[in-house]
Amino acid sequence: MLHLGLAPQGIPQEERLSYVFTHDWHQYFIVLVRDKAPKLLAILIIVFVLLRLLRFFVKRIQRRADQQVGNFHRAAQLRTMASILRATSFGVIGFLAFLQVLTIFGIPYEPLLASAGILGVGIGLGAQSIFKDMLNGIFILLEDQYNVGEVVTIAGLKGTVEDLSLRSTRLRDGDGTLYVIPNSQIATVSNQSRDFSVAQLQLSVDASANPDRVMEVLRELADSVRRDPAFKDIVIADPDVLGVNEIRGREVIYPINIRVRVNQRDGVLRELRRRIILAFEKDGIPLGISSNMLVMQQKSDPTAPPAAPILGG
Repeated sequence: MLHLGLAPQGIPQEERLSYVFTHDWHQYFIVLVRDKAPKLLAILIIVFVLLRLLRFFVKRIQRRADQQVGNFHRAAQLRTMASILRATSFGVIGFLAFLQVLTIFGIPYEPLLASAGILGVGIGLGAQSIFKDMLNGIFILLEDQYNVGEVVTIAGLKGTVEDLSLRSTRLRDGDGTLYVIPNSQIATVSNQSRDFSVAQLQLSVDASANPDRVMEVLRELADSVRRDPAFKDIVIADPDVLGVNEIRGREVIYPINIRVRVNQRDGVLRELRRRIILAFEKDGIPLGISSNMLVMQQKSDPTAPPAAPILGG
């Protein structure tokens, strides 16, 4: 409020208003620099220190996760904890700093909080899916359904979990596509990264091959992969060659199962396929051809006249 009594007497009304306006702003600037600026600076310093401490703890947790070489599940839990801690702490620190700034400038925040509560009720009635996302996110964390870094199939999508929050899950598939999935849409979780994985190969062999010889060769090849120095720490159990699993016309299916560490199936299967091709070529064992891909071959009659060319009209 402008107090015209503070202005000198004997000057025009417009000059008195200008004088009072300039004087009030001058006083306000002095109060701001003398009383409020140090408090603002103190709040900024405290926020900066808290953010630095938060980054320190988050990096420490992530570094601890990188050190969990033999315990993938524990490493995934630590990465998830770091992600949740970072996202939640940023919001809490920012909200508390905002309230302190309002207090310094003498702005009552109680009505704002009351209005925010009323607004929150309205938002809750109009956007219930947000609360469903957060509730389902809490259960995902409490039940330890999956963690950051694990390969999962959720909402019909398969990929590696890059980020996990109470609101959504970020999933990266094999070709680099990033999916952002609201947690409320996650009803079933297929986790391929818990405890161990199974490298499965359904090998198709022609029915003319001796089954006993085929199984003998497959066992030798699977055992050689397990003994290989490059895979001895990846394969955690003896391979299983189950025998003749299915017959489809001239095609015989031999399943091979190798238990490996989580997310380590592809390398083992590539090496096993390479060795199977070389061994079968050496022993003369023919691979199977699917009944849907049979190629009908007909020998040409050398005495038959050549077919006349078909000219387009």
